[in-house]
Amino acid sequence: MTEGALRERVESVLGRRVSSFTRTHGGDINDAFELELEGGERVFLKTNHDAPPGLFTAEARGLELIRTASALRVPKVLAAFDEDVSFLLLEFIHSAKPARHFDEELGRGLAALHRAELPYFGLDHDNFIATLRQSNRRHESWAEFYRAERLEPQLRLALGSGRAPRSLARPFERLFASLAERVGPAEPPARLHGDLWGGNLHIDEAGAPVLIDPALYGGHREIDLAMMQLFGGFSARVFAAYAEAFPLAPEHAERVTLYQLYPLLVHVNLFGGSYVARVRDIVEGLA
Repeated sequence: MTEGALRERVESVLGRRVSSFTRTHGGDINDAFELELEGGERVFLKTNHDAPPGLFTAEARGLELIRTASALRVPKVLAAFDEDVSFLLLEFIHSAKPARHFDEELGRGLAALHRAELPYFGLDHDNFIATLRQSNRRHESWAEFYRAERLEPQLRLALGSGRAPRSLARPFERLFASLAERVGPAEPPARLHGDLWGGNLHIDEAGAPVLIDPALYGGHREIDLAMMQLFGGFSARVFAAYAEAFPLAPEHAERVTLYQLYPLLVHVNLFGGSYVARVRDIVEGLA
């Protein structure tokens, strides 16, 4: 769809005229625009002409589930459209430098999000991590969910596409056989962001943290923390503030690489390359 046709569709959905349409930064996968509406209001538009069906409506539902936890700010959803064209319209949040207590606010807010439990491991609908479909089929056990809905689907996809060698299946089989003993003490399903790397953290006009681009589900809270450590961008004070607000189980540090396997497999399926070697090193070390 051309920019002009996209503008017309946005105007139809909002019922307002778009005065300006400016491309802006929006990540590695989607196209992003800053729109000025008639009257001066600015909104954020994210679109992707190759988006799988339901991508942006699922993201909108995830943002709403974070918002209702009253833990950290997320952008207000203005519209989500997944028909002949896919786009998400959000409030435009102007950015500023982090406030003095930004790290503490982020750590405590994330703890509050995780304390806002969900009824079971999974969710009442499937969604996406990046553009990969993420099954959220309900499980009573976290070990079962992590194996059946997270690690196994991404491993099958990587092996089937040839992005990962067939030899990678054997150490995963060994890991799966002992997974129930490795996932840590039983905890209630936390309300996870699900894709919490530095690029999905925004800073608002007051210097406070804002979460964007969730892949939300009910899961073990250590998986969000492990992903935050995978690519960096979060200070030690964030993790300390989190632990002060919501102490972690013993030996949680020993499970970091276990919970980094899922986002690394996702990166194998999105990008291939060196991520395969990182997955192999971790799974062979665990198995």
